[in-house]
Amino acid sequence: MVENSINNQKFDECKKFIDYVKREISKRIVGQSQVVDGILMAMVCGGHVLLEGVPGLAKTLTVKTFAEISGLDFKRIQFTPDLLPADVTGTLIYEQTFGRFSFRKGPVFTNVVLADEINRSPAKVQSALLEAMAEHQVTIGEETHKLPEPFIVLATQNPIEQEGTYNLPEAELDRFLLKIVLPYPTAQEEVQIVKTSGKADLVPVEKILDASKIALFRKYLELVQCDDKVVEYIVSIVAATRPSNEKKVTGRLAISSIKKDDIGKYITFGASPRAGIALLQCAKANAMFNGRSFVLPDDVKAVAHRVLRHRLVLSYEAAADGIQSDDMIDRILSVMPLP
Repeated sequence: MVENSINNQKFDECKKFIDYVKREISKRIVGQSQVVDGILMAMVCGGHVLLEGVPGLAKTLTVKTFAEISGLDFKRIQFTPDLLPADVTGTLIYEQTFGRFSFRKGPVFTNVVLADEINRSPAKVQSALLEAMAEHQVTIGEETHKLPEPFIVLATQNPIEQEGTYNLPEAELDRFLLKIVLPYPTAQEEVQIVKTSGKADLVPVEKILDASKIALFRKYLELVQCDDKVVEYIVSIVAATRPSNEKKVTGRLAISSIKKDDIGKYITFGASPRAGIALLQCAKANAMFNGRSFVLPDDVKAVAHRVLRHRLVLSYEAAADGIQSDDMIDRILSVMPLP
């Protein structure tokens, strides 16, 4: 009982601190609560975020504000068609004086990387981030160099201007813990934005986070409990995105209530087991942000779209019928029995 009381106190303090961080970010950023929540969630879970939205929705400003509040090292990489992998990871430089090669670190050697308009560069450059994102290291020649901790990639892309862009391969998309789609602000929010007249980045914010606090949050995340039935619920959701699994899943994980036409017609490839791990971690983080030490099915639902939307490969029929990933996730969540 004493241990539970101590844990509850920890999670109450955690919720208060997270709310404090959100209030500090809101000094500069109007609205965009999902973006702020997603970045904080990725920070706690040790994952990366893909931000998708039209220009002018404060994607870059939000990332910069987070880096400033966290006190972490921050680098921005503007992805362009002529960018080279060495411009991201670094390269070997020959020192004629000493007759040897030395490693010059690229901008990826930092805590927070803003990969601005990541889909502007070809696959060769995008793939330079794969090892860094998955293993937090960079291999140049015969040597492997560890990246600083914590390490988080916050990538942005524009969904409407596709000329001169390169779609991110599925292997790289799967490395992102979350994909957040930024909506337009409400009329009331836009009035407030216009009143600031582009001076939001001049508003001072306090440095209230650091590497030690982030490490502490990650320890708290490990204390969040998740019942086996909720884990099975998570696996059922992920399995339901795979058309080939429809007749193979039985018992508690059955998905027979989802018609084959709904899945097989619109989804070509479903989510991988990595999606289930991400869904569990994010559900735990959502519970922790709400001051709870246990996961509810509502926590899973709250993060499902952000975790799964970039992991589904839709068919041509889906495009023809105007079906998007979020529509399929809504369908799966609506018919999946709650634990």
